[in-house]
Amino acid sequence: MQTLILAGGKGTRLRPLTLHTPKPIVPIANRPFLYYQLDLLRPLAVNGVMEVLLSLSYQPRKIEAVLTHEALGDIVIRPVVERQPLGTAGAMRHVRPQVTGTLLVLNGDILTDIDLRPVLDRHRVRRAAVTLVLVQVADPSGYGVVELESDGRIRAFHEKPRPGVTDAKSVNAGIYLLEPEVLDLIPGGCEYSFEYDLFPRLLASGLPLYGDVTDAYWLDIGTPERYRRANADVLAGRLRRYPPESSPALTPDGSVVAAEAMLKAGVSVVRSVIGANCYLADGVQVVDSVVLAGSRLAEGAVVLSSVLGRGVHIGAGSVLHNVVLGDKSVVTDFSRLG
Repeated sequence: MQTLILAGGKGTRLRPLTLHTPKPIVPIANRPFLYYQLDLLRPLAVNGVMEVLLSLSYQPRKIEAVLTHEALGDIVIRPVVERQPLGTAGAMRHVRPQVTGTLLVLNGDILTDIDLRPVLDRHRVRRAAVTLVLVQVADPSGYGVVELESDGRIRAFHEKPRPGVTDAKSVNAGIYLLEPEVLDLIPGGCEYSFEYDLFPRLLASGLPLYGDVTDAYWLDIGTPERYRRANADVLAGRLRRYPPESSPALTPDGSVVAAEAMLKAGVSVVRSVIGANCYLADGVQVVDSVVLAGSRLAEGAVVLSSVLGRGVHIGAGSVLHNVVLGDKSVVTDFSRLG
């Protein structure tokens, strides 16, 4: 089998953090996000190899460059760059000539600790053409909701339904298993989406479509609030695959501080991430926050529940609470934000 990671989006919901950094490589606990997804695939390697088709469009060279940061081992990456945005399903059709069997598809913004092997096994036992991984959420109104029959077959799709449309709470988790004939239903060379184009066509096709509900950790990291939560969850060990004790950089205060960061006397960092080449001057406090690489926090600055982009400067005595700053932002001395 092969895997396709849909990593071509511009990450507009995650701006300003994605203006200069593509969403698939924003760091989670100082590690490019894409590596968390690659970790999911290693147990599925066949004969010691897992081929990953990486669908790229926005700033593809930056993503390819980051793939040199860690040894890939049994993962073989094959970048596929779209000349024009093709949408989620259109990106799958674009790689159709390279697909030889069952295709696992991952949205490029999903942080999860799911074990994919049992999902693949059930897909094959059912002889499914499509299996969608689903998660249960309390409020499904912002997601694609999937109704299931008692045997797991998909009965209906509702994209971001209004109240009263459906009682279902299972939503599309952005993880799919597809057989090659499904890709042949997608027209080539044009923008085509899963949600509004392919799913209705699949229901009409009569192909066996199944949902597979998981209770694994799952989070769409696509907004600044969820991005900060993703960092906090990794630090707290909420993902079974990434226990905090596995990180040699974890401090007694539950933080990850890059080895290249400089922390002066009296600095307090609690449940936070400090990136490489950051400088925290005397008396700085950082709590429940993410400070990306190359940022400087002057004497007495306080950063609470915030995300600071790369190369940010925070002036002396400033206090930030629940703030998101883009790369190279400057906050002058004794400012109050949030």
